[in-house]
Amino acid sequence: MTLEHAIFLFVAGILGGALNAVAGGGSFVAFPALLFVGVPPIPANATNTLALWTGVTASGGAYRNRLDVPTRVLLPLLVTGLAGGIIGAFLLLHTPAHTFMRVLPWLMLGATLLFVFGKKLARGRVSSVGHEATAAAIVGASIFELAVALYGGYFGGGMGIVNLAMLAAVGMTDIHAMNALKSILGVAINGVAAAVFVVKGAIYWPQAIVMIAGALVGGYFGAHYAQKLPQAWIRGFVILVGASMTAYFFVRAYA
Repeated sequence: MTLEHAIFLFVAGILGGALNAVAGGGSFVAFPALLFVGVPPIPANATNTLALWTGVTASGGAYRNRLDVPTRVLLPLLVTGLAGGIIGAFLLLHTPAHTFMRVLPWLMLGATLLFVFGKKLARGRVSSVGHEATAAAIVGASIFELAVALYGGYFGGGMGIVNLAMLAAVGMTDIHAMNALKSILGVAINGVAAAVFVVKGAIYWPQAIVMIAGALVGGYFGAHYAQKLPQAWIRGFVILVGASMTAYFFVRAYA
């Protein structure tokens, strides 16, 4: 790895970590950056997952005061997230990535639309992840989170937006509280996926270490300053990122 490549990956790590902290979609920057410096697609995906996991962990610390989810809701979401992340990671290592790349833009389109209209869909309902959540609502949210975790363990690009869309659909409205819970779930999902990739030897370590350093910086400061912005701005940014990622992956898959 050359010095130029190291600087490039460090900057990509900062941008990816900050983007994940604010909205999700850091892989939109980090994954192509790894491909650009010559890392093959599957190891690039694995290395990207490990690197940005550190950024998500850092952003979770910055959002710690925003988390307001009861333990009886958080634990089922974490359990299904861990299970889905492990299964998704093994699927990545044993199935062709090009097939998933053709499905990915449709998933991103659905996630973005769900985030845009999730608030309207949830209008008049009690949040499924709030203190008044019923057992049935928690089961439904956990099943939804399992699907998100499978996606995140397999590819991870835009998983933050998918998680935000899920939280909007189940009734959460505070974007900062949503980002706090999204960060906790992202730490769990990407953490177990990254552990699988490390054990299976799928990580390119020199590139990973440089990108980890950048993601730590971007993740913490991105989350810290995002909380000072109006919620409407953050929601708008999430939608912009989701639309941009959807267009990018449609072009990549079908052009």
